[in-house]
Amino acid sequence: MPDNSIEVIGNLFRLTHVQNTGAAFSLSFGSPLTNRIVFISISFIFLILLVYIMNKSNSKTELLAYSLVIGGAVGNLLDRIILGSVTDFLDVDFPDFIMHRWPIFNIADSAIVIAITILLIYYVFFEKKTLEVK
Repeated sequence: MPDNSIEVIGNLFRLTHVQNTGAAFSLSFGSPLTNRIVFISISFIFLILLVYIMNKSNSKTELLAYSLVIGGAVGNLLDRIILGSVTDFLDVDFPDFIMHRWPIFNIADSAIVIAITILLIYYVFFEKKTLEVK
């Protein structure tokens, strides 16, 4: 167990402070400065696009999901602008069928994952699809 971890539910759930200069799962372009520039730029472009898409939506489900993504993206973006990295702290040990231990994440990451899950369920099971007959 890392020195900066606090066990909440034994080894299953810990609070572990890390600063992540990369993206999800610590994906990186190499240097922290390059990561900072690239991820801040991508975040701004993505947020502008997402606000545009959100304004076109009439679905409350889509609006909720887009709001969660925007909130999570803005939270991580502010960390990246102010600190130069994203603060991650939720350390969970899922069953070892994928990897030894899940990468440490934060609430903003969780909001984005929840939003994507909501959108997938909505589009697969609930959105009415119209078929064009020619």
